[in-house]
Amino acid sequence: MNYEIFTDVSVDIDMAFADAHNVHYIAMNYLLGTEEHHCDRPETDEMMHDYYQKLREKISTQTSQIVPFHYVEAFEPFLKEGKSILYISLSSGLSSTYASAQMAAKQLKEEYPDAQVEVVDSLGATGGMGLLVESACDNRNKGMSLEENAAWLRKYNRHIHYWFKVEDLMYLSRGGRISTAAALMGTALKLKPILTIKADGKLDTIDKKRGNRQAFKRLVELFETHYTPGLRETVYICCADCKDDAAVLGDMILEKHPELEIKITMLSPIIGAHTGPDMLSLIHYGEERTY
Repeated sequence: MNYEIFTDVSVDIDMAFADAHNVHYIAMNYLLGTEEHHCDRPETDEMMHDYYQKLREKISTQTSQIVPFHYVEAFEPFLKEGKSILYISLSSGLSSTYASAQMAAKQLKEEYPDAQVEVVDSLGATGGMGLLVESACDNRNKGMSLEENAAWLRKYNRHIHYWFKVEDLMYLSRGGRISTAAALMGTALKLKPILTIKADGKLDTIDKKRGNRQAFKRLVELFETHYTPGLRETVYICCADCKDDAAVLGDMILEKHPELEIKITMLSPIIGAHTGPDMLSLIHYGEERTY
């Protein structure tokens, strides 16, 4: 199959799998304090530990959007070789990256009419993008054409479920998800918001629990309600430098489902900038999202 698989560095993915399947990344930049970082592949766990430590020290962080030119710059060398592109983007409900990639694909089609660039909206983020990338690589290995693979991903992107526990409510306040007053009150009461990504690819707060024990229990309940076997027996637990918590959550899932493969990753700085340190997410395939 003469096409390359791309995603962007907001992804959380098993790096051994990604490297073995030659996954490519669209780079993104982020600020940490006054220092700009160019991220052209997922950061190492050591770098992410340092990143979240600085966020705990109240050093500010900020991300930037990918403009169409950056996609053209990344895709064009492969198109010149006669290859085509399958790109899995961060949700259109969370970022403008999907729209920018579509603009780039249209421009490249004019310059390379025989080439194909398929842009797939993940309608998700982090480990959900990782699950889609893994599926895309497996589909390619099975002989799926570019068009067939893109169609499969668009059919099943809403079959991935996202459950997040957020520790620092002020990050949600800065992003406009909750008011400052609600963030301060929630912090005082030790409330842990539970969020999801809806079918339209946008974030929504669905519950609040007091303390981590109750939050973990709720995450497992949500998993049990929405998980169905068959598509992929891989579960991503993406954490913002709280691997002990991630391991506890993973053990809670494996206690009931020992057949599953749990992959624990560090949350990328692109998403972590908006959720803060100690965020914990549980991401899996299941029934189609209708919420």
